[in-house]
Amino acid sequence: MITVEKSAELTKKFGGNDKNTGTVEVQVAILTERIKNLTPHFEKNKKDHSGMRGLMKMIGKRRSLLKHLSATDDARYGKLIQELGLRK
Repeated sequence: MITVEKSAELTKKFGGNDKNTGTVEVQVAILTERIKNLTPHFEKNKKDHSGMRGLMKMIGKRRSLLKHLSATDDARYGKLIQELGLRK
């Protein structure tokens, strides 16, 4: 579970200030943090299929946000991918 402090830290880092939670960068960063926190749970609990469905929905949401960002602004997309360490 992501804490309020961690969420505020990510919002400030990727959104510019504490109130800018709607940008694609902030949403992707928060989803990435939630996914990283849930991954060890599913390594231990392989039969938690309902929880796995929620994880897959988060991954799909992050993928669609990244797809939108890459289509609109490729420079911001590249910077975000590099900062979060998502690919390669």
